[in-house]
Amino acid sequence: MDIVLIICLTISMTIDPVKGPEAVRAVDRALAVLHAFSAEAPLLSVLDLQARTGLARPTLYRLLQALEARGLVRAEGEPRRFALGAGVMTLAQVWLSGLDIRRLAQPLLERLRDTTGETAALFLLRDGRRLCVAECVSRQVLAMARGVGETEHISRGASGRAMLAFAPAGSAWLNAALDGLPAGMDRATLAAELAAIRSRGYALSRGEVFRGAVAIAAPLFDHSGQVAGSVALFGPEARLQTAEIDAAASLLVAAGRALSRELGQTAEA
Repeated sequence: MDIVLIICLTISMTIDPVKGPEAVRAVDRALAVLHAFSAEAPLLSVLDLQARTGLARPTLYRLLQALEARGLVRAEGEPRRFALGAGVMTLAQVWLSGLDIRRLAQPLLERLRDTTGETAALFLLRDGRRLCVAECVSRQVLAMARGVGETEHISRGASGRAMLAFAPAGSAWLNAALDGLPAGMDRATLAAELAAIRSRGYALSRGEVFRGAVAIAAPLFDHSGQVAGSVALFGPEARLQTAEIDAAASLLVAAGRALSRELGQTAEA
């Protein structure tokens, strides 16, 4: 929620350029108040907020009054306790509607391609399938590519299994995917592979979609902590040996985490 809270304060608080550092300090303190709330502690008293922020009580009361007037904080009960207000959710929806994951991912995909020399692609979860929505094709003469719009059952290939491995247990789309496995795919074998993917943080496949190709993929998560897609690399086995795979996997895991942060995932999620 960091981006959302910054948007909230940017929109709702006017910084007087004459006041300079004092105004910036007020924004920083207001951010501290908003960050004090969490899923584990959605309701906080003034004493709780004071302990979490280190702010003096008069300052804290002034900030709470200003935030409450703008709908970012609400008070309830007696003695009064505070929670985030509906204004945060309203602005969060505005922020979410403006997210363009392909635009956010494009520079990241280009860096992955230029660093590794292989094709980099972004896949999203769509109705229990993985869908390629962006791709930066390798500049090598021998290049592997899927093509934007290519789709397949989520159990096939590293790009799909990187998502499947991190699906919430018991979720409807996970159950549907496991019930509809392609012919010849064993459920027990798949379960063991998904456990290995969760352990190492990335998926790997060899010659599964294209003969002679290696695919590596890492998951990415949305603001709620749910798996939303994967970022992947493809290349020929001749260029992707153990050392290259290990290096590429580290880059992909880092890229997945970076893109997840862009989508609003928090450390807690």
